[in-house]
Amino acid sequence: MKKVVTFGEIMLRLSPPGFLRFSQTNTFDAVYGGGESNVAVSLANYGVPVEFVTRLPKNDIGECALMEMRKRNVGTDHIVYGGDRLGIYFLETGAVSRGSKVVYDRAHSAIAEVEAGMIDWKKVFEGVEWFHWTGITPAISQGAADACLEAVEMASKMGVTVSTDLNYRAKLWNYGGDREAIMTELTSYCDIILGNEEDAEKHFGIKPEGLDITTQGEHVKAEAFLSVCEQMMKKFPRAKKVITTLRGSISASHNTWAGVLYDGKTMFTSPEYQITHIVDRVGGGDSFMGGLIYGLLKYPEDDQNALNFAVAASCLKHTIKGDANLVTVSEVEKLMGGDASGRVAR
Repeated sequence: MKKVVTFGEIMLRLSPPGFLRFSQTNTFDAVYGGGESNVAVSLANYGVPVEFVTRLPKNDIGECALMEMRKRNVGTDHIVYGGDRLGIYFLETGAVSRGSKVVYDRAHSAIAEVEAGMIDWKKVFEGVEWFHWTGITPAISQGAADACLEAVEMASKMGVTVSTDLNYRAKLWNYGGDREAIMTELTSYCDIILGNEEDAEKHFGIKPEGLDITTQGEHVKAEAFLSVCEQMMKKFPRAKKVITTLRGSISASHNTWAGVLYDGKTMFTSPEYQITHIVDRVGGGDSFMGGLIYGLLKYPEDDQNALNFAVAASCLKHTIKGDANLVTVSEVEKLMGGDASGRVAR
């Protein structure tokens, strides 16, 4: 497979051990992660050559984030340096009826102060087949949005496939940028679009026809999202595939998980998984995207298999502590084949 490039922010994640609340803990577990870096780690685990592009501070914490990428076999040759700090986010892990909570501390991070012209995108995309960005990056700052626009324009010019995970984040987009205008321009360059019903509504005002998503709970019906996919393709005619993840939230500890893929003619539906004892759901969408990119590269003529791989991969992510999905192709294929026993491999 040819190389994949992802672009975005990697952060220091600090979380109380186990299921403690912020007010209960005296210590924090530290890991590194972020939407696009998580996708890169997934792809590296599947044996795909992948490069992560970001901006890091030239200090010990930036170096730790860099080491995290390198130890996962993610390329870092095009990372640029500057700024004073790495972004941080605090995670309080929920359980049963108490949802997880995230507090961001990422203002004035190195990537938030990136500017157009700092990254040589023509050089980045030499020999690259696929470029991935998410809606988190342009939400960080105007400079990050401008750099992302430079990237998708150059990728398009050089014939690189462009994908996005729309990833609406209510706690971001606070620098005054016109969210809908920015996301519409960026998404217009995309060949592959991933997003759930909230992403489509918050970014573009697109809603499932005849469906109130707030009443769905655990009963998420794949057919209801055909209208979302059709509306997205109408708005973004370059898109070849629109994909939606389907999460039914029974509780913080028990979700259903599935997905649909629409290619303009056919809607493919995945099996539905019952994830009954969630270890860590953060990064679930990123693990889906990593699995999807791998699946579409590995099975270019088999959208059903690509979708099934993505859903199974992200199902397994919910069993892994931390942001990134640390599973192998064989583990994903085992679950795809129906073996969810979790028996010890001896």
